[in-house]
Amino acid sequence: MNLLVINGPNLNLLGLREPDIYGRENYAALLELIESTCAQRGIEVECFQSNHEGAIVDKIQEAYGTQDAIVINPAAYTHTSVAILDALKAVALPAVEVHLSDISAREAFRQHSFVSPACRKTIAGHGFQGYVEAIDYLYADWKERN
Repeated sequence: MNLLVINGPNLNLLGLREPDIYGRENYAALLELIESTCAQRGIEVECFQSNHEGAIVDKIQEAYGTQDAIVINPAAYTHTSVAILDALKAVALPAVEVHLSDISAREAFRQHSFVSPACRKTIAGHGFQGYVEAIDYLYADWKERN
């Protein structure tokens, strides 16, 4: 299985940015968890982070024909980006949306996701463990289809 993990704006500042909401571990620790989780399951993983919406759209489009699934934490673009939604719908790869915090318990503007209609599942409020849950969900789905 080939998996693309996309992280949106400001996730590169994990550990610094509002640690009471997003935790005290840094982005390198998140990448280490993702990579070790995938290695244990025999999954090839590519991790990508950008603060730029167009770069995220480009990466989603590049996944067509090369990746089997996508884990995406669109961060603030969750609540604003029809472009990311459209890119996910266009490539039609199995995708899981992940959020470190529980967006349903936050400010009203954070409670709506434009991205979730293109995803099979949304995992929110489980911190870094949400990525593991997303990987396991997509891996089980891939094994069932193959």
